[in-house]
Amino acid sequence: MATPSSLRHRFLSYLRGFHPAGLAVALVFYSWSLTPSLLPRVWYMQAMATGISLAIGYGVGVAGAKILRWAGVNWEPSARLRRLGWWLLAAAAVVVVPLFAVLGAHWQSVSRDLIGVDKDSRVLYSLVLLVALIVALLLIQAGRGIAAVSNRLTRAGRRYVPRPVARLGGLLLVVVVGWLLIDGVGIRTMIAVAERASYAQDQQTRQGVVQPTDPLRSGSPASGEDWNTLGRDGRTFVASGPGPEQITGVTGRPAIEPIRVYAGVASAETLPEVADRVVAELQRTGAFERRALAVVTTTGRGWVNSAAADSFEYINAGDSAIAAMQYSHLQSPFAFIADRRTPLEAGTVLLEKVYAVWSELPEDQRPQLVVMGESLGSYGAQGATASEQDMISRLDGALLIGTPEFSQPWKRITRDRDPGSLQRLPVVDGGRHTRFAAEAEDLQLPGEWEHPRIVFWQHGSDPITWWSFDLLLREPDWMKEPLGEDINPAMRWLPFVTFWQVTGDMALSAGVPAGHGHAFGPEAVGMWVGILEPADWDEESTARVQAVLRDPDTTLEPLPEYH
Repeated sequence: MATPSSLRHRFLSYLRGFHPAGLAVALVFYSWSLTPSLLPRVWYMQAMATGISLAIGYGVGVAGAKILRWAGVNWEPSARLRRLGWWLLAAAAVVVVPLFAVLGAHWQSVSRDLIGVDKDSRVLYSLVLLVALIVALLLIQAGRGIAAVSNRLTRAGRRYVPRPVARLGGLLLVVVVGWLLIDGVGIRTMIAVAERASYAQDQQTRQGVVQPTDPLRSGSPASGEDWNTLGRDGRTFVASGPGPEQITGVTGRPAIEPIRVYAGVASAETLPEVADRVVAELQRTGAFERRALAVVTTTGRGWVNSAAADSFEYINAGDSAIAAMQYSHLQSPFAFIADRRTPLEAGTVLLEKVYAVWSELPEDQRPQLVVMGESLGSYGAQGATASEQDMISRLDGALLIGTPEFSQPWKRITRDRDPGSLQRLPVVDGGRHTRFAAEAEDLQLPGEWEHPRIVFWQHGSDPITWWSFDLLLREPDWMKEPLGEDINPAMRWLPFVTFWQVTGDMALSAGVPAGHGHAFGPEAVGMWVGILEPADWDEESTARVQAVLRDPDTTLEPLPEYH
């Protein structure tokens, strides 16, 4: 039976297995990991970020010490100096660990107040350090295992080649085999599991969603699209939205029934065939005779932002049509990992099919043609246009929401912004055609805004827009500039750590209140008003539509007549 003395001896022996340089740098990374980022973090996401940061810090410290040794710095401190160093490190940990635990909780409280969400329980937040240590130790042990395999390969290789060549070859072999296992087994297995789960979920229908009977909706008895092939989000899209009575009640304007058409990925073998079915629905419903036609590239599983769609219909008094199609059963993160090309193909093929019919119409009989997409949908929608100029020449407007950082032409437009403008809200050519906004007021710039108008709607606190591998080692412009008002002013760029913080922020970025993170809601009204510039529209109309979008059960003062 183990005695207290033997347990203490084992524990001390285990601790001595850690490199002091690694522990010192890990302590620094620990303090960095608790600093604020774009959004407040729930305790378990904080624990993951801290655990990963501890492991990375330890690895950086150990690697730095080895590099110095390889460079010929072979300083060996005396036993007394080593003991002093350990005591100093322990004393630093006793101060730094609780101090930054308290500071971290305070920073998270400030971040939560800035976006208006409830604070985490202090009891739960107290678990951060425990879970972080477990995560860090697991990662460090994994790293030691990889190093052990690499060392064995090095020793085996030294029989045939010089030691440096053997070491490099062993390391490369471990990296290549590891990547093949991750990519060929880990990621593909994860995607396969997600595909099965998503497919099963896609067969379901959300509670309260009922098959439409109006022939102007896909999935209705008059439609060529079977209700059961639309997918869960497609069924929700065609079965929802304001009717003419509701539009008139909110805006005071005479209205007609809006058109919504949709085709699911299960409706055809290829994406061009799915797009053909969408165009057939547009022609069946008379959509090309409406005032405005929006072509939407959906997110991975076929979702359309209801606030943006409803706003479009309110502003056009129902004299509108919205066309969308599903291109995957997977949620956006998995869809992107599985295949980056499919969202681009979906956005391109749907717009091209619609454009081919639309462009044949007499110019004075065409509806306004606009595109819309959110998140992965924005990425896909932009794939249909080669540049800003291409969008301007082909479209009557565009609303691109929560664009991921890797999207083009967004990335190119942002890079080439006017000197002095912010990366999070760029000004392009003085705002002549294209404008960036976090809220509708940002659309107001000194210069004339010419038609067609393109709006990139993005939040300064949205990690989907600002996440990039560059965050690992390079501070982005948006962190050198004044941060958005909903971001904790204590946020700072820190190598490696900020990358993992923003990565963690992405996981829950859509679950925050609208107007923050990756949550886009009633402000869509102001964006569409800016793009379409509807006649006789005023601030009261915008406020009334926003009120209904925030709370469908809200009671508005009646409008006795069209105003």
